[in-house]
Amino acid sequence: MIRFEQVTKRYPDGTTAVSDLTFEVNEGELVTLVGPSGCGKTTTMKMVNRLIDPTAGRILVDGRDIMDGDPVELRRHMGYVIQNTGLFPHKTVLDNTATVPHLLGWPKTKRLARARELLDLVGLDPSVFGARYPDQLSGGQRQRVGVARALAADPPVLLMDEPFGAVDPVVRERLQTEFLKLQSDLRKTVLFVTHDIEEAVRLGDRMAVFGQGVIEQYAPPTEVLGAPANDYVAGFVGADRGLKRLSVTPIQESDLERPPVVHLDDSAPTAATHLRTEKARWAVVLDQADILHGWVSLTALERGGTVAEHARRMEAWLPVGATLKQAFATMLQYDAGWIAVVDEPTGHYRGTLTPTALHEALRRSIESDARDVPREDVELDSVPG
Repeated sequence: MIRFEQVTKRYPDGTTAVSDLTFEVNEGELVTLVGPSGCGKTTTMKMVNRLIDPTAGRILVDGRDIMDGDPVELRRHMGYVIQNTGLFPHKTVLDNTATVPHLLGWPKTKRLARARELLDLVGLDPSVFGARYPDQLSGGQRQRVGVARALAADPPVLLMDEPFGAVDPVVRERLQTEFLKLQSDLRKTVLFVTHDIEEAVRLGDRMAVFGQGVIEQYAPPTEVLGAPANDYVAGFVGADRGLKRLSVTPIQESDLERPPVVHLDDSAPTAATHLRTEKARWAVVLDQADILHGWVSLTALERGGTVAEHARRMEAWLPVGATLKQAFATMLQYDAGWIAVVDEPTGHYRGTLTPTALHEALRRSIESDARDVPREDVELDSVPG
């Protein structure tokens, strides 16, 4: 979809912003451009919509050289989101969102209907927020409007320049989560500029790690973290890259342990006998539809009655596919020695994840990349006690 062929940008004073860039972004792929300030990542992105023209080389979008057409027309077919949103202060949220369709000559009824649709998609009720002005919104809300505006004309390409950089960390993480859900549905081709390595790792299908005007490594986040191309990349991603890898490693069923299971309407003595047979001190409690309810201890079951009388609700749970970072955070939040893993949205129980299993899942992820085999096929040597 987007291809850079030996692209260089050199300014009249002799400064070279980027040099000999060659890389490709596939259709529907989200690529993060990450690096320190002044490394050329924003220049690279701005050359795609000709806010900056390249000095040498070619940039192709869907097979067409961007220099062959009108730059204004080019920009109208690309979404563009910047850090401070760039909303027009004198226009309502609804009119801001409809800006590009208006420039493209859409009828008023059509463009406002599209604006309402997009505001709803980004979690802003148009009946509540549509008539407001940008200064009546929080920073996070303005960023959502910026994303909605960029998507309004349904562009195939989305350019995002530090879009969540101006909000606090809590809102930033929420916006990242919402954008990932949006991208999973829309599958836009996205170039996403950030200086935050954790954001780049979390969002990118692939990462372009910039040095000074050059790309030092272009690879999926797991590869960048697990096998940095050189000392520069290793230093940039940090010594804690193993921890960062937790955020891009999903929980798989092969990671899960399966302790004894009992049901709410089981008798306590029967359930206790089952635990003794399994040599277990506790069991996961499900309802009759095998939906997670909680857990129960052998000590409690020995008091008699039914499982339902002694079961405790389970708050520490996550869906299959959540990341190991989310699992670790959930364990810490609830001071839990394990978490339950369920299907979403049904709540059907799949298994449990313990700290040991989490560590092994991370090790298998690293080994699977190194050996180029599926994670579930990796056999680990035991760690000495």
